[in-house]
Amino acid sequence: MNEPTSENPTSAKVETETQGTVDPLANDEPRRFFMKAVIAIGAGAVAVLTPLIAGVLFFLDPLLRRGKDGGDDEFIKLETTVDALPADGTPQRVTVFADRVDAWNKFLHQQIGSVYVRKIGDQVIVFNATCPHLGCGVDYRPTTQDFFCPCHTSAFDLDGQKKNDIPPRAMDVLEAEIRNKTEIWVHYQDFRAATEEKIPV
Repeated sequence: MNEPTSENPTSAKVETETQGTVDPLANDEPRRFFMKAVIAIGAGAVAVLTPLIAGVLFFLDPLLRRGKDGGDDEFIKLETTVDALPADGTPQRVTVFADRVDAWNKFLHQQIGSVYVRKIGDQVIVFNATCPHLGCGVDYRPTTQDFFCPCHTSAFDLDGQKKNDIPPRAMDVLEAEIRNKTEIWVHYQDFRAATEEKIPV
């Protein structure tokens, strides 16, 4: 112990007063360390999980979008109406447009095919305009009142039935509905050519 001197008469008293005291900052050290660790782990998790989750969502986007957009109704509205069709059942060729989805890209109002539409009474019948023989486009011949494929001379009557043995099957009839009294909606599909069975592709 320092003895009081004439230069510093209070030094012994100060040392005595500091003995036995506890530094309050020393008890907070583990807590500060724990908080730093928690913050570091949280920041690391955010840094890792954010791009990971974004990547997973980006990868699954086509599947999620398909489920959201497709639903149970895959019908496409044709750009014609029941009122615009000839009442005598003359076929009308109609181009089919739809939005195309290619993985992560969506192309609006793209031509996806053609159909022939006939009005029969209060109903409509819709044929795919592709020949089931080898996939050429089928024409309608007003003079003979039938459908004819110029590639290999396949011929079909107005009901789509074969008129010769060249095509393996009749013209492909598509599911169609009349909605809102005049709108024509079709479930457009292409089918495999050169087979007797009607196999969607």
